[in-house]
Amino acid sequence: MTEGELGLTSLVAASQSPWRSVLNGQQRDAALSVAREVAARTSAGERIAAALSMAGQQTRYPEVTRWLPYSLASGDVGIAVLCSYVDQCQPGDGWDSAGHDFLAAGILAAEEIGLRDSGLYGGLSGLEFAATSLSRHGTRYRRLLDVLDAELAPHLLAGAENLRGTQGSMPVETFDLVSGASGVAAQLLVRDRHQQLPALLDGLVRLSLPMDGGPGWRTPPELMHEGMRQTFPTGNLNCGLAHGIPGPLAVLSLALRAGYEQPGQVDAVQALVGWLLEHRSDDEWGINWPCAIPWPDDPRSLPHGWPPPARSAWCYGSPGVARALWLAGDALDDDGLKGFAVEALAAVMRRPLDARSINSPTFCHGVAGLLQVVLRFAHDTHLRFLTEAAELLVSQLLAAFDPRRPLGYAALEPGDNPVDRAGLLDGAAGVAMVLLAAATDTEPTWDRLFLLS
Repeated sequence: MTEGELGLTSLVAASQSPWRSVLNGQQRDAALSVAREVAARTSAGERIAAALSMAGQQTRYPEVTRWLPYSLASGDVGIAVLCSYVDQCQPGDGWDSAGHDFLAAGILAAEEIGLRDSGLYGGLSGLEFAATSLSRHGTRYRRLLDVLDAELAPHLLAGAENLRGTQGSMPVETFDLVSGASGVAAQLLVRDRHQQLPALLDGLVRLSLPMDGGPGWRTPPELMHEGMRQTFPTGNLNCGLAHGIPGPLAVLSLALRAGYEQPGQVDAVQALVGWLLEHRSDDEWGINWPCAIPWPDDPRSLPHGWPPPARSAWCYGSPGVARALWLAGDALDDDGLKGFAVEALAAVMRRPLDARSINSPTFCHGVAGLLQVVLRFAHDTHLRFLTEAAELLVSQLLAAFDPRRPLGYAALEPGDNPVDRAGLLDGAAGVAMVLLAAATDTEPTWDRLFLLS
């Protein structure tokens, strides 16, 4: 598909048009009905408890099915964000009160353990994201937000120093979206009362500089988890939006777009774009990326050969990388780069369902995450093929809805093993939010936590 066929000469900036549902008629009604039902189930404490008990019996990975009340990814705090969005879609129905209860449970749990982690998905930044989401533009939760600001401040300064001091050899948790500086910076773009964003942006800019003959963000094997270390025994450079360099690229680009610019930031964005364009792993359907590139960049260092393309998910693969590149193109006013990002997503949609390898309906590595990426691109471009892609993905999600399950949706583990999970990142709550984004005219500003807007 060429630029002319895609209509890339008439790309529409997101800021110039209001959010509108991409669905019509019966499909919109069906998506809205399922979204409301799943939201009601995932915000019912007894349903969450029942699903959690079942998940313990179902899962092959018990360490990742834990429910942590203070967690945005898999806890009450994430459900509070769901309630906030439903409240925006359906004001006056009591969802703000429900969100308050979930947020309060998360805050209490954080106090009980003395939470000090500043990360977005399981730390203080996530608490602040949820409180800000429920605050109705800062008119509520003022005292709580002030407390969280003060609690976060010293940890953010330490994080910025750590980022600058470990370049050239660091775990992805130092800079990634889920636990590191990119996620914290994403929240600071929403609220930054102590003006700490510049220090984090400076650290992320420095991350893009070469160190000791290689990229400053490479990870040695001793700082990887076991599965990644077996695949990349000499070290790697992560290519996923959730844990890799697309996260810093996206947040640096979002900051530029919002008017925050540190010295060297534009150069850093251009350098990271160049690296991603150079390290593709295309397949028969088009543009693609692997989950990571070996370091040193030598196929002889890999026991199983050069890494194949990743699955077509938000966390790893073309959808997440394409969105980071689009944001960079928007920040740099580079229509060619934005067109390349759209073509990368077009390649995803050309792949047969099996080739996408995202059988789960959930967000992180499932259909909901891909759908949210497509919705953002459809809004930004007004391209018909993206609206049609969104319609197909909504149909896929509606077909996966099972009212017999406690939450309506189950996450699928490897081998398509169903596990009943409520959480935002890999559970039914995330599916409900994406269906609402597809079926309503209420902008899903919550997807900042996924670095999609």
